[in-house]
Amino acid sequence: MKLPPYPMIEPDLGAPLDIHRARVLPEWIDWNGHMNVGFYVVAFDKATDTLCNQLGVSWEYTREKIGMTFVLEAHVTYDREVKEGDPLRITTQLLDHDQKRLHYIHMMYHESEGWLAATNELMLMNIDYATRRAAPWPDWAMERIEKLAALHATLPRPPQAGRLIGIKRNQ
Repeated sequence: MKLPPYPMIEPDLGAPLDIHRARVLPEWIDWNGHMNVGFYVVAFDKATDTLCNQLGVSWEYTREKIGMTFVLEAHVTYDREVKEGDPLRITTQLLDHDQKRLHYIHMMYHESEGWLAATNELMLMNIDYATRRAAPWPDWAMERIEKLAALHATLPRPPQAGRLIGIKRNQ
C-alpha cells in the first residue's frame, strides 16, 4: 500500500469518534445572546477537519496536491442553544461509505453538562487534486475508513440521521 508523503497520526478507533473539543467564541454570538446558526456549521466543520486528520486526508493531503474533500450535502438540527464560553464536545459517527464518499453525523454536546445542542449530518466526497473530480479514497484512507465503519456499525443510528425537512400536518 502506498503511503502519503507526510506523517499520519495514529488513528483513534473510538465508536463514536470522541476527540473534538471547542469553546463557543465571543464572535459567534448573535443579538439573541446565543451562538448564531452559521457558527454551528463552523464548529462542525472543524470537527470534520478532525475526522479528515484521522483518515490521513487533512490539510497536508491538499497541500501536497494529492486530493481534497468536498461536502456534497449537509443537514443541521438545532436542539438547544449554547452561549459564549460554553465548552463543546463533538462526536462523529460514520453511517455509510463507498469508494468515494463518507456519510456521517456529528453530535454537538455541552461538554460539562452533557446535553445535546445540535447535530450535523454530512456527505463528504474525495476529490482528485489535479482533475477536481470525484476519485476513490487513497488506500491508506480507505483502510482507516473501513476500520472505523466496522466499529461504528455496532452503534445505534441517531434519530436525527436521515431526517427530511418539512411541516408535519395533522390530518
